[in-house]
Amino acid sequence: MAVTLKKEVVVDEWWTLVEGAADKVEQVFKDTEDNIKNSKAPDVSFERVKVSSSFLGGVFGGQRDFIHIKDKHLPKFDMYIGVRQYGTHLDCTWYLTNEPGLIWRLINMALVFFKRKLVLNLTLFDEHDLRVYATVVHHCFRTAVEKITKVTGQEIPKSSKGFLGIS
Repeated sequence: MAVTLKKEVVVDEWWTLVEGAADKVEQVFKDTEDNIKNSKAPDVSFERVKVSSSFLGGVFGGQRDFIHIKDKHLPKFDMYIGVRQYGTHLDCTWYLTNEPGLIWRLINMALVFFKRKLVLNLTLFDEHDLRVYATVVHHCFRTAVEKITKVTGQEIPKSSKGFLGIS
């Protein structure tokens, strides 16, 4: 399946570069999928997809492999986990995206003009569930990456950068 990200807003993200581990792409994908499955997170599903950042990019081969993760109760918040070879290194990243409706997109566009932060239309419980969902997925991915870095002795960042600041 192919996914085009256009209107989504990245609300949180994490990435690291693992030196000398370019041959571990499939291992990290597989271990991450196994970790998510073993977490038994309720109503969380995932699949591998090809992602592009524009329609034309997808048509002309500008796609990357990601695991697309969804929580049934948070339909406007998807996570994308990407692992790719970058020279001799392994580029590992995840994004938590939100696809706001037209009204919220306009509000957030206005807030950018006033140098304010993104506003998400979430109840207290929805925000808590979003934190739990994203943290579980983050730990599943980070554990898969740490399996490789333990051998090399490399340190990787613990916290995400964005709205949630997951550790």
